[in-house]
Amino acid sequence: MTLRPTLVAANALILATMVCSNALAQTGTGRQQEDLDRGAVAAPAANGGMLVSWRLRASDAPDLAFDVYRNGQKVNVDPITTSTNLVDPNGQPNDTYDVRIVSEARSEKVQSARAGGYLSIPLMQPPGGTTPAGEAYTYTANDGSVGDLDGDGRYEIVLKWDPTTSKDNAFSGYSGSALLDAYTLDGRRLWRIDLGPNVRAGAHYTQFLVFDFDGDGRSEVVAKTADGTVDGEGVIIGDAAADWRERGGEAPQSDRTGAAVRADGSRYADLTGRILNGPEFLTVFDGRTGRALATEPFTPARDPEHANPTAEQRTARWGDAYGNRSDRYLAGVAFLDGARPSIIMGRGYYARTTVAAWDWRDGRLAQRWMFDTGSADDAFSGQGNHQLSVADLDEDGRDEIVYGSMAIDDDGRGLWSARLFHGDAMHLSDLDPSRPGLEKFGVHESPGRNGGIGSAMLDARTGEILWSTPADRDTGRGVAMDIDPRHPGAEAWASGSDILYDVKGQPIGRRPRQQNFGIWWDGDLLRELLDGTTISKWNWDTQDASPLLTATGAASNNGTKANPVLSADILGDWREELILRAEDNSELRIYLTPHPTDIRMITLMSDPVYRLAVAWQNTAYNQPPHTGFYLGDGMALPAR
Repeated sequence: MTLRPTLVAANALILATMVCSNALAQTGTGRQQEDLDRGAVAAPAANGGMLVSWRLRASDAPDLAFDVYRNGQKVNVDPITTSTNLVDPNGQPNDTYDVRIVSEARSEKVQSARAGGYLSIPLMQPPGGTTPAGEAYTYTANDGSVGDLDGDGRYEIVLKWDPTTSKDNAFSGYSGSALLDAYTLDGRRLWRIDLGPNVRAGAHYTQFLVFDFDGDGRSEVVAKTADGTVDGEGVIIGDAAADWRERGGEAPQSDRTGAAVRADGSRYADLTGRILNGPEFLTVFDGRTGRALATEPFTPARDPEHANPTAEQRTARWGDAYGNRSDRYLAGVAFLDGARPSIIMGRGYYARTTVAAWDWRDGRLAQRWMFDTGSADDAFSGQGNHQLSVADLDEDGRDEIVYGSMAIDDDGRGLWSARLFHGDAMHLSDLDPSRPGLEKFGVHESPGRNGGIGSAMLDARTGEILWSTPADRDTGRGVAMDIDPRHPGAEAWASGSDILYDVKGQPIGRRPRQQNFGIWWDGDLLRELLDGTTISKWNWDTQDASPLLTATGAASNNGTKANPVLSADILGDWREELILRAEDNSELRIYLTPHPTDIRMITLMSDPVYRLAVAWQNTAYNQPPHTGFYLGDGMALPAR
């Protein structure tokens, strides 16, 4: 069958949704919220016994009390009102637990981890294949996302399978098809989507979104598709026989500025395996079945100005002539009207930069607006990162998109451009609680164009540079999070320097070696260091890190990026879970913290900035999620 496009702090109760409460009161709207269960889980505790934890929801009363039962017998003596976890010193991994609200008879069964401290989700590894060039490939579990696909109040996982022949945009060659699978937390596969031969596999090509876009209580899945994409029910999108992959040929390569090199002795790029022609689509899939619900032409097209364009004409305005920079995609979710989520799809960030907003409403996929610099000369051109972030920057109840060194307002118009140019990592949150609003810390790889800046802290509302660090070369990694309680706010550090900075830009010591991810794990308000398959705790006195978790038998993703499948607060109390693939791709492992905490906090997934960060985490060069409020040592306790 073929589906044709339609062509159109301790013992504190902290309200994670406070960042939007004032704005929503002003606009008279309320943000769509997920209706989640307790997400109750149990794992072996650090000092013996079992740690049982559960989710506190934004709708819960502040004094809501809980009881924990092991094998039908109550474990706690007094109702639990000051935390959402309990250590049962006599518990064993094979015990059965229930969590109950004291005032209700209804209970929720607890999902228990095995002795290794993780939940296991068996995977159905796809069979491998062979490219047109005769290169054999197999599949590796790659990035993931979560959403309530079936409306039962519990998250499911959508997992991307990456062929071992996947390609970075800079390189030629064929890839196998990228695949998307959906799994329940108890290990049942729901469906598989094959994106087909006309969607190249690689970190920059397939950014997928999992979110409830129409407010029916069930998450949809959104991705860029093409001729030959097969949905979860076996229906083919577009022309099933079309194969738009280049079989050879050359085009001028580019230098780092994006200018095509044409002079004598210039280099040329092999076009083999690249996809420079053919239709491109945007598809919304049903989260329950993987069925394609709607498909529209992807906008913007490579270059619509030529009836029969050459490869160079199709891609030149994006910064090169061989489809490298024209196929750099980003994706996210934003509440552009303050109430319901919109799909955000970005294309290009080295030169021409475009961002399209789409709405999925009442069974119809419609474009809301398009931001397009149109050329490489616009003030907003060339400012994009390998990721984006979304937050209400101006506190009007509606979200803006932070696209690297620039921001786009909720109406699709440019908000500010800092002209710091492209970077590989950025972090958006209330990093400095002494200042109003949010801050953005990022690293940059073009010091020759931005005045010699390697990293910078910006006011997220205005783009004002608050402080920066010098560099004379690409600064490729950088992190901002609270790891030292002696200094208020987040600490920041970046590659190319051994210095750790406080949130005001003052040097305070030697930086951690780890510079990939962060995770709230051990029970205090400081964030821990996540690098590859190891979680470590920073010791500010000795200026080194000690491992808290070494996930033996697990693997990280995407080479030196070493990111997890996902890190997010998807189960239990407010701490984050770490999802990794097994080394042999036979299972996903959801690692649960073994550490108790006396901090009672609403699930981080109720915070708008954090929940949207989980939605975009799989985009290109993955970055850890942050909250829209300051979550760190000494944080102020907001009124509920």
